Amino acid sequence: MKTDLTDTTSSKINKALVLGRRAIGTPAVGMVLTLVIVTDEENAYDALKAANEASREHPSRTLVVIKRVSRSPRDRAQARLDAEVRLGADASTGETVVLRLYGEVVDHAQSVVLPLLLPDAPVVVWWPVNAPSDPANDPLGALAQRRVTDTYAAEQPIQELTARADAYTPGDTDLSWTRITPWRSMLAAALDQVVCEVTSAEVEGEEFNPSVELLAMWLADRLKVPVRRSKSAGPGLTSVRMETDAGPIVLDRPDGSLATLSIEGQPDRAVALKRRETAELIAEELRRLDPDDTYATALRFGVERLDEEAATTAPETVVDTVVETVVEPAAEPSAETAAEAAPAAKPASKKAPAKKAAAK
Repeated sequence: MKTDLTDTTSSKINKALVLGRRAIGTPAVGMVLTLVIVTDEENAYDALKAANEASREHPSRTLVVIKRVSRSPRDRAQARLDAEVRLGADASTGETVVLRLYGEVVDHAQSVVLPLLLPDAPVVVWWPVNAPSDPANDPLGALAQRRVTDTYAAEQPIQELTARADAYTPGDTDLSWTRITPWRSMLAAALDQVVCEVTSAEVEGEEFNPSVELLAMWLADRLKVPVRRSKSAGPGLTSVRMETDAGPIVLDRPDGSLATLSIEGQPDRAVALKRRETAELIAEELRRLDPDDTYATALRFGVERLDEEAATTAPETVVDTVVETVVEPAAEPSAETAAEAAPAAKPASKKAPAKKAAAK
């Protein structure tokens, strides 16, 4: 059931919700939370589809806030609110209200959302794109117990992690962190099977993927060892290698679906590690609404600190060895040993081109 309301108010939307529930024969409110999605028109369809699928596990009232851009000064001076109320089969197991804000009301979205929140129920705000730098101080974010962002959708994902760490408030979370939950579970289970001490680790994944950095920071924070981040063609995370005193532990997923867990002294085993859809990620975040302390400690570890510790443990390159050999001054031979040193100079002249090539 769909009801379109043009140039409406929050009270009229609440009235349409009550009348709609009566019309479909479900007057009672069976929602467990309010999910507020703040997005644009381009990404509204995908975000709402993911929320509807997640509502099968968490019946909720979904409020989609779309801030429309007013092009002319006259349109910006006029405040208008349009709404679309969806109930029954059109809203999966919950209720959906699509709010389109025009003009000055765009800057006061919280005044529109506040009367539509379910009483005595937790509130979760999700920004699929264009998340604020400080979600907790955002007018809509201040209404929520849990604030969900996605640094993968940012223009500069890795730099965005630093901004998230500086502005972190208990209740903040990131879908880039949620994506690595199966990886963290598998790696923790692998370490439980072997009595060993981890000396170093390496995380491999596609470039500009914040999940790779988050997993590397989590390993560095928990294991207290240097962790190197290397690039691959993807998709997403492709491999994690931990060096231990009992042999390497490798979790490799080259195709984004099936992974192979290799432990020294044990047969390789296949692990289902498929990349998950957004609906599964949102459903996982809605299972627990308390602050994620593990995410906070991993985030605050810092990308810069991760790079610095990896650089200090980097092995010396062949170029440095060659340069040291070439620059090192040789002792001047005496007149008596000049004849003996002359035959030894021929092999050195043959190796010289190889040294120059290595230096290049």
